Amino acid sequence: MQTVQLSIADSVYAASVREALSRSCAWRVESVDRPDPSRHCALVLDETAFVRLPLPLSNPERVVLITRKDPQLLAQAWDAGIVSVVSEEDPISTVLLAIMAAALRVAKSHDTSDPSGISPNMSSVSAPIPPHNRTSGPKRCKIQ
Repeated sequence: MQTVQLSIADSVYAASVREALSRSCAWRVESVDRPDPSRHCALVLDETAFVRLPLPLSNPERVVLITRKDPQLLAQAWDAGIVSVVSEEDPISTVLLAIMAAALRVAKSHDTSDPSGISPNMSSVSAPIPPHNRTSGPKRCKIQ
């Protein structure tokens, strides 16, 4: 059973997210005033909870930020490495999809020693670049 920390100030909205999570899968949903980023779980946050988090985030790919469309806040989320941002006006199914994706990233990072996702703390591996000189000759098209 996966755990989701839910830190949303709007109690009506938080209750609807909690109910939708309980209907969709077996989730352990913990409503918290201050999310604990050291715990190995998905974090669903509103703007108030996000601005209280200590930056940089160790695993920003497991955070789902629910926010209004404020360009400054969206830029802060981007700089923090958060990959799942949904609007307060989005349908609950979209919010659930973002939470499920974050939970999958939590499970994947826990199962492997090589984390994936977008994170400013990760070391990146460069893709090999093919050589400029190819040993094969020019190709011709045969027309009949």
